[in-house]
Amino acid sequence: MKKVVIDGKIIGNNVQPYIISELSANHNGSIKKALDTMTEAKKQGASAVKLQTYTADTMTLNCDSDDFIINGGLWDGYKLYDLFKEAETPYKWHKELFNHARKIDITCFSTPFDESAVDLLEDLNSPAYKIASFEAVDIPLIRYAASTHKPMIISTGMATKDEIGEAVDAARSEGCKDLVLLHCISSYPTPIDQANLRQVAELGRQFNVVPGLSDHTLGTTASVVAVALGACVIEKHFTLNRADKGHDSEFSIEPYELKRLCQETHDAWLSKGEIGFERQPAEAASKIFRRSIYFVRDLPAGSLIAPEDIRRIRPGMGLAPKYYNELIGKRLKINVKRGTPTCWDLFDE
Repeated sequence: MKKVVIDGKIIGNNVQPYIISELSANHNGSIKKALDTMTEAKKQGASAVKLQTYTADTMTLNCDSDDFIINGGLWDGYKLYDLFKEAETPYKWHKELFNHARKIDITCFSTPFDESAVDLLEDLNSPAYKIASFEAVDIPLIRYAASTHKPMIISTGMATKDEIGEAVDAARSEGCKDLVLLHCISSYPTPIDQANLRQVAELGRQFNVVPGLSDHTLGTTASVVAVALGACVIEKHFTLNRADKGHDSEFSIEPYELKRLCQETHDAWLSKGEIGFERQPAEAASKIFRRSIYFVRDLPAGSLIAPEDIRRIRPGMGLAPKYYNELIGKRLKINVKRGTPTCWDLFDE
């Protein structure tokens, strides 16, 4: 069974889901809010907090041409440079954020968007790297991050099968042994009817990796279903309060939802169980209330059993219903009372 280890925590089918709380731009330019969000993520049960490490200049050009203007969607009309400038997590915050994570005992890692970000995160001893969907086609970046030999998580939004294969090959060729692929729909928010969660398990099968979900749907339903379908990792954007109206707040979950997500995905994982026909311990007390064959009349010894003498009823202390026809015509050895369960010792051979 495939597994990955990040910061000492095992991730795979045989352990409860690994829940990543994505800070992204939900700090709204305040390091205090960033720190408070990390603390709240820990309080509500998240396994890890993830940052995004970039500057507007490492993401794009400060350019006013049409190519650099967003048309439609949540960020309609924004110039790319301006959006990233407002949303970035400043490099100068990173050391304090990583130190705070260690202080409150929650794993912290980040998504680097260029080589300088990897270098910064290496200096901070980031235990893993996440590659965003939009950068899944940036093979040089994937190779550079993989060369650290740290565990990697790659989101697959928009990527074709060939592009996913190229990203996986690039990571593995540079020494990445612990690899997670997250099924992802790069739409913000993602319509629930396009979540396509059956793809989660297929990623694991096709590419021999630990699979998961980067969930941009509203609420927590998709994440819970994904775990039932085999997701070992769930990544979800997290905010202290959607009313703060940050760039990602519309599709982020609040603390009470994160708590519910952690609990319900854990329950979904527990509910999967194991393949097999063994009776579960919880059923032991119920077995006696299955149907079995009972005498429904007082009968003297020597009677030949007729259909009106016995019935298949609950509880289950008598012979199994499959023996009903075999009992018809049998001779009783002893007297029996109505309500006596049948057993072979009561009949002549």
